[in-house]
Amino acid sequence: MANATSRGAPNIMIAGTPGTGKSTLGKELSQRTGLNYINVGEVAQAAECMEGYDEELQCGILDEDRLIDELEDVMSQGGNVVDYHSCEFFPERWFDIVFVLRTDNGILHSRLTKRGYCEKKIESNISSEIFQVILDEAKESYAEGIVHELPSNTAEELESNLDQIVQWLENWKSQH
Repeated sequence: MANATSRGAPNIMIAGTPGTGKSTLGKELSQRTGLNYINVGEVAQAAECMEGYDEELQCGILDEDRLIDELEDVMSQGGNVVDYHSCEFFPERWFDIVFVLRTDNGILHSRLTKRGYCEKKIESNISSEIFQVILDEAKESYAEGIVHELPSNTAEELESNLDQIVQWLENWKSQH
């Protein structure tokens, strides 16, 4: 498996509670940088990496091992922006940097309501955001210094986040 110093381009993880803007940021970052955008949820559906359905939360149950097998080759090549709400189960070697998006609870509630999420799913996601579950899991799963928290409430913050990540990418390229 290639590591960060042997890949031609880094792998970037964009994680966060559903509704924090991961897909918007990831797609735009891919367009600006030429990195390959990977929406893990879409890959999981297309590759049949689901092992059931959670009726209460109205979502699929991911087969993490099958998903990792599915993504191994593309991740080893580097040059990917990976979008998924959690990241703790991915191999640490895959990512050069992890960004966890955070959103104000009122804004997040509005975004999830607009998506048509059931109240139980909204409550679960808001609780996850309040208790910074995804951020804490990322910090516990990856090397100190590669996990970064970014605010994701406004269009201005989106632009600032894009600028920061593009700058990080330019620095990475100059060092590798």
